[in-house]
Amino acid sequence: MNPATERNYDLHCHSTSSDGELSPTALVQHAARQGVQVMALTDHDVTDGLAEAAAEAEKLGIGFISGVEISVTWQTHLIHIVGLNFDPANEALQQGLAGLRLKRQTRGDEIAQKLAKLGIEDALAGAQAYANGEILSRTHFAKFLVESGRVKTFQSAFDRYLATGKPAYAACEWCTLEEALGWIQGAGGVAVIAHPARYKLSATKLRALIGDFKALGGLGFEVISGSQGVQENHNMADYARRHELQASVGSDFHGPSQTWLGMGRIGPLPKGLVPVWHDWGIATAEMPA
Repeated sequence: MNPATERNYDLHCHSTSSDGELSPTALVQHAARQGVQVMALTDHDVTDGLAEAAAEAEKLGIGFISGVEISVTWQTHLIHIVGLNFDPANEALQQGLAGLRLKRQTRGDEIAQKLAKLGIEDALAGAQAYANGEILSRTHFAKFLVESGRVKTFQSAFDRYLATGKPAYAACEWCTLEEALGWIQGAGGVAVIAHPARYKLSATKLRALIGDFKALGGLGFEVISGSQGVQENHNMADYARRHELQASVGSDFHGPSQTWLGMGRIGPLPKGLVPVWHDWGIATAEMPA
């Protein structure tokens, strides 16, 4: 890699402002140690950590892009849409995110009630003890279940209680795809379909999602994700080329305990793709197709 013309990007990661393990400051410091040169903080349904992360990035000489990961319900599927390079002060965006955080709290109440029926008391307070702000996620319930000795591992908390179809799972009707893209675009940002291989959609369903996304003005597709395998990354690159979507990359880093690839290790884009940052005045990086 020629450092004069290429950069190490990570445009999808999380801090303690949502369900990450590191504070915004510590996250940026970790990114710098891992060789990341341009990053976006994309916490779930909240932008509270952006100012802190941006200040640390400036101190360390890392390019910083505003980001958020928005929870969307599309044809009964939970889809995550990452917003990049927007104005965090946009009122409509912040009102929309506030509504999603209320939905998270309602869902948390329901999860706690279901766990109580299973004999696990005080789950709401237990989960909230791990939350660092307004975001209450299933991750926080999983941490409570592990630390209280109900399960041995984080994954087993989902497998036994919290995953779709399990006894403590609580469905939620998130915002629509149209709403999410409207908020991001209204704030001057670019919308990206996050980790598309992780939804396990059929090829027909994924094409339908892309079609709806593009019809609403969506531009970006997370071709490389730390939570996708190498072959899945190449498959997603094919979708981006075929549907003329701009390509993004992100580790989806939540903390040192995660099992998939971390920051600084996900690699650059395959050839033949237009990067989502192509008009941000930042140099691009490519890898062999």
